[in-house]
Amino acid sequence: MSVRKIVEYPAEILEVPCKPVTQFDKKLVKILNDMYDTMIEFDGVGLAAPQIGLDMQAAIVDIDDDNGTIEMMNPEILEVSGEQTGPEGCLSFPNLFGEVSRQLYVKIKAQDRKGKFFTFEAEDFLARAILHEIDHLHGVLFTSKVIRYLDEEELEGLEE
Repeated sequence: MSVRKIVEYPAEILEVPCKPVTQFDKKLVKILNDMYDTMIEFDGVGLAAPQIGLDMQAAIVDIDDDNGTIEMMNPEILEVSGEQTGPEGCLSFPNLFGEVSRQLYVKIKAQDRKGKFFTFEAEDFLARAILHEIDHLHGVLFTSKVIRYLDEEELEGLEE
């Protein structure tokens, strides 16, 4: 496993819809393991394949809760409800944070690393992280949803 380089904006791959994952093999397992190591190394809670330069619908989310690491290949949003507004950042936009409104609840269908389909439901921050990563797979960046950008003082207040 290894840490990969994070692709930063304005790289073109960040703004194009990704191709579906069709091969569920050792290569995919290595990519997912590398994505996890990369996400942890850069202190993220999610990472999508285009953020390491790969045109594929693969994303991971780990907000350090009881759900552990959620790996999503070819995720589809089945249901959303509610609304939440909160701070978001993105590893592809270093030191840039903004307030973003997203749904409070999401239900998705996706495939795991072996190609097996599963459904998953999430609320609150986990829903936010999942929706953020799924957006990446469709070439949608969080900056297109920012209500207002946050400065360092505001961020420090939020961390406490």
